[in-house]
Amino acid sequence: MSAIASLHGKVVLITGAASGIGLSCAQAFAKQGARVIITDLNEAALEAARQLVLAAGAPSCLTYVCDVSNEASVNACATRVQSDVGALDVLVNNAGIYYLGGFMETSLEMWQRMFQVNLMGIVLMCRAFLPAMKAAGGPRRIVNIGSLASFLGAPNITAYCASKHAVLGLSDVLAMELAAEHSPVGITRVCPGIINTPLLAGKTVGANITQRQLLQQQEYYRTHGCTPDVVANGVVKAVQRGDDYCFVGPKAKMGFWGTRLSRKLAHAMSITESTQSGYLDAP
Repeated sequence: MSAIASLHGKVVLITGAASGIGLSCAQAFAKQGARVIITDLNEAALEAARQLVLAAGAPSCLTYVCDVSNEASVNACATRVQSDVGALDVLVNNAGIYYLGGFMETSLEMWQRMFQVNLMGIVLMCRAFLPAMKAAGGPRRIVNIGSLASFLGAPNITAYCASKHAVLGLSDVLAMELAAEHSPVGITRVCPGIINTPLLAGKTVGANITQRQLLQQQEYYRTHGCTPDVVANGVVKAVQRGDDYCFVGPKAKMGFWGTRLSRKLAHAMSITESTQSGYLDAP
């Protein structure tokens, strides 16, 4: 199971940790006494985040500017991290981007960018850090942040849904491979539900999305979504228990089990929910 019951003194790296779920995860691990490492593209925001992580109780907090979509940047980060602290105990692949727009309104460049960050970012981080984690012995854990969209789609987030489906598929098969070789490293797939995060506030939108939809969606996430710390606490508990899956936040469990019971019913519910939440523009 690769459970890590005590996180005190463990080395935990979180990507995309300058804000949102990533920062909340860093603070949650800090409260457990973990030695935290945070990466992001925003250097100024990283320093501010570092102070919050230290204030939360981390004995140390290292920061690295890292572009998870760039192989050279990821490899350079891994070299520095492993030189500074050795093998990671926990790797949290959180960095991601979002796009609100229809299939035809999503450019090929956006499709490529979405997959390069959301999927290939995880691939690159795992390839860079996993060998040292395996060699160091266990238990150790890789946490891949997916989404409700990893198993239940919604209109007008086609590229995002596809990338998050891919994250879940990658995580499932990587977990199988690691289990088959009796690796000390386990995989936790985290699928948050409706979360009110900066990812939504700063989203890029397609030409088919109206201002009314944006305002409706902002209000929906404000009133129905939970805060990132709910996800972070779920992540910490999942690592401590060695859970393979973590469904956390509104609609997450219901969406997952709904797709297992009836894909047709789940899709119908998603259409209704999308109209209420602004993904679809109500007539």
